[in-house]
Amino acid sequence: MSLRRLLPPLLATLLLAACAPAVRPPPTPAHVPLPPPRIGLALGGGAAKGFAHIGVIKMLEANGIRVDVVAGTSAGSVVGALYAGGMDGFALQQDALALDESSLRDVRLFSGGLVRGQALQDYINTQLDHTPIERLKKPFAAVATELENGQRTVFTRGNTGEAVRASCSIPGVFEPTAIGLRHYVDGGVTSPVPVDAARQLGADVVIAVDISSKADGRNPEGLVDIVNQSISIMGQTLGAQELARADVVIRPQVAGIGATDFAQKQQAILEGEKAALAALPAIRARLAAARQARTIATPAR
Repeated sequence: MSLRRLLPPLLATLLLAACAPAVRPPPTPAHVPLPPPRIGLALGGGAAKGFAHIGVIKMLEANGIRVDVVAGTSAGSVVGALYAGGMDGFALQQDALALDESSLRDVRLFSGGLVRGQALQDYINTQLDHTPIERLKKPFAAVATELENGQRTVFTRGNTGEAVRASCSIPGVFEPTAIGLRHYVDGGVTSPVPVDAARQLGADVVIAVDISSKADGRNPEGLVDIVNQSISIMGQTLGAQELARADVVIRPQVAGIGATDFAQKQQAILEGEKAALAALPAIRARLAAARQARTIATPAR
C-alpha cells in the first residue's frame, strides 16, 4: 500500500488520540488520622485507702496520659466524680488534705448508729456545683448494688452526689440509699473494681486501680475494717474475674492503711503515685498496641 493511502488513516488516528482525555492515575486518598484509643480509669473501693486514687491520677497526668472516661466504686466513686467534674490531681490532693472527715459522718442514732450519707451527698454536689452526672466534664459512672435483688447498678445520669452516696453505702455502716422505690448499698458487693462500667462508657483501654483489702491472716480492727474486709472477701471471685478484663491493673501498697485511717491520706496518695509510676511502661505498651490494632483494623481508602 502506498504512503499516500496510509497517510489519511494515520492522521485521523493521531487526531483522535490527541482529542482523547488523558488517563490519569486515581487520586491518592488524603490521610485521615485515627482518633487515639479512649482511656478508661476504673477506681475501686477501699474506704480511706481511696486516697491512693489521687496519687494515681497525679502521676498519669504528669506523664501525659489523658483519661477519657471514669468509673468508680465506693471510695473510687468519690474521687472519680470529682475528677470527672474537672478537678485535676493537684486540686484533688489539696481538697483531700483540707477535708475534715468528721463533717461527713452524719450519724442517725435511731437507725442503730448508722451513717446517713446525706452529708457525703451534699459535699459531692457542692464541690461539683450540683452538676448532674451526664453533664460532668468527663463521662462518669458510679457503681452500686441494688439491695432488693443484689444486682449491680451503674449510674450514668442523675444526681451525682446521690449516686456516689449509693456507691459508698457500706452495709452495716451506712444506711441504704433510697432512690425512687429502690435501695442501694456499696458497689463493692458486686463490682469491687468497675472495669466493666468503664467499658460501658466507651473505653478502649482500661486502667484499673485495685486498693481492696485481701484476707492475709490478720484480724481487722474496728467495725468498718471488719465490714470492709468482709465485702472484699465476698467480692473476691467477681473482682478477680472483672480485673482480668482490664488492660493494666495498678495496685498501690496500702494494705497497712485501715479503712478509717484518714490520718494516713498523704501516705496513701504517695503509694498511688509510686504504683502508677511503676505501671507506666505497661500502660504505654498497651496504648501502643491499641493504636496499632486500630490502624490494622481500618482498611485503606
